[in-house]
Amino acid sequence: MNNRDRNFMLLFMVMFTIAAGNTALQSVLPAIGRELKVRDSWVAAAFSVSALLWVIAAPFWANRSDRRGRRVMVLLGLSGFVCSLSLCGLFLMAGINGWIGGTLTFFLFIGGRLLYGLFGSAAPPAVQALVAGSTTREERTKALTLLGSAFGLGTILGPAIAPYLVVGSIGSVRIGLAGPAFIAAIFGALILSVVARLLPNDTAMAEAHGAATAYPSIGGQSSGASITAATHPVMERVAYFDPRVRAWMIAGLVMGHAQAMTGQAIGFLVIDRLHLDPVAALQPLGLVLIMGAGAALLVQWGIIPLLNLKPRGLVLIGLCAASIGTALTGLATSHYGIALAFALSSAGFGFARPGFTAGASLAVGPGGQGSVAGKVTSVNGASFVLGPSIGVGLYELSKPLPYLLAAAALVAMMAYGWRALAAPAPVDALPGE
Repeated sequence: MNNRDRNFMLLFMVMFTIAAGNTALQSVLPAIGRELKVRDSWVAAAFSVSALLWVIAAPFWANRSDRRGRRVMVLLGLSGFVCSLSLCGLFLMAGINGWIGGTLTFFLFIGGRLLYGLFGSAAPPAVQALVAGSTTREERTKALTLLGSAFGLGTILGPAIAPYLVVGSIGSVRIGLAGPAFIAAIFGALILSVVARLLPNDTAMAEAHGAATAYPSIGGQSSGASITAATHPVMERVAYFDPRVRAWMIAGLVMGHAQAMTGQAIGFLVIDRLHLDPVAALQPLGLVLIMGAGAALLVQWGIIPLLNLKPRGLVLIGLCAASIGTALTGLATSHYGIALAFALSSAGFGFARPGFTAGASLAVGPGGQGSVAGKVTSVNGASFVLGPSIGVGLYELSKPLPYLLAAAALVAMMAYGWRALAAPAPVDALPGE
């Protein structure tokens, strides 16, 4: 394995670890909420508040990585992830053992999640910028799709192993449902130590060459994109409503909210539709999440490379499949029906989300990659500011409601995207592309 492949694998593992840790925790959180007798909306708020900080912090860290280097931001993000999960595990353990009440447990848990929103948001835009910087425009859609599949793989293994991480007691102290948080933190610390030792340090290059850090070459192998970027005199700040990326940002926001609304409510849907005890529902819920993540991974590892679609095509196909899948999920009444419908919606998002990421990246030149990576990460986080709370709130009114509303929004976005995403090539594209 050459240096470039090794470093891509390191970045892949960073994204995989973050996804697995978060989805493992997410899969047990409905059961924790029901066990501690707190409202379902508190469970949603635990992710919404941290997502708000994520939205604010991600562009800041992305711009800072242009000056300080990507590696520093990757390490900072992983450190925030590990510290956040460790604190969340401690607070949940305190609630499970009755040392503090359920409401205080979730207040403190939200505080632990804030740490992730503030510092964990440093890693994804730096990882995306590193990958974008090592590829030409022709290679980038596939590379970013493969990187995005790290989240798919993480969301398969996270829920799959979460029920087995619900450990017993240490002496008289119950660990129980806090186990996934502790074990994910330990795994994250191991990945942090490996990345700190093996990922090349680009800080010196950032200080010496300035704009060259917008397109660093992974593994020291310069691509045409990285060489061209190194000659750019200034870094470009790209606004959310820049005409080149505006439609892509709107698409990301709509599909992200639809996925957040339906994904956050799925745990409660499984518990209530199957009439199960919260702890007994962990394995059926895990199967639903595994099928969803597996469908997304099949799309990203198998179908997208085979079809070689452009970002616009990926988004439109994804929106169509996701709209059908979300509507069917809300109407399903059996475990099999829920799992199959959720898999279809996840496959749709598996098409659309890499299309959004690649489309935004391709819309700007090398000087804007760091800024766009921050905007993409921020939009992904913005979906979880209100999306989970809206989804669970609508679910409390009527179980199918968040799924049907999400499906309608995706259909509307498909109609808008058919016209708006047909954008011309950017005027500041790399020479010869």
